Formats: sequence, structure tokens, C-alpha cells
Amino acid sequence: MEFYSEKRFLKIRQWLNILFMIGAVVGMVMYFYGNRQVGFVVIVAAMVLKFVECILRLIK
Repeated sequence: MEFYSEKRFLKIRQWLNILFMIGAVVGMVMYFYGNRQVGFVVIVAAMVLKFVECILRLIK
């Protein structure tokens, strides 16, 4: 039963982590080389995805 609960959110967590990493990199590039305000918003949106992933990890 414990094994099932660990695998329940695994695919969703992996996709959220991938989207977080892409969002963080894009946000940093936009922040330093483009519009700082848009870059900040992209970074915050990526952080929200990471928070959701952490919540799913804690739920198990």
C-alpha cells in the first residue's frame, strides 16, 4: 500500500518539476536580458508550480 501512495503523484510531480525548471530558466533570461517585470512574473509563476509539487509530495 505504501508503494502505491508514492507512485500516485509521481508523473504529475515530474511534469511540474520540468515546467518549473523551464519557467525558472526562461524567467531568469527574461529578467536579465529583457523586461524585468515580465521576468519576475514568470519566475513567480514557476515558483507556484514548485509549491504545488511540494504539496503533492507532502500529501503522498
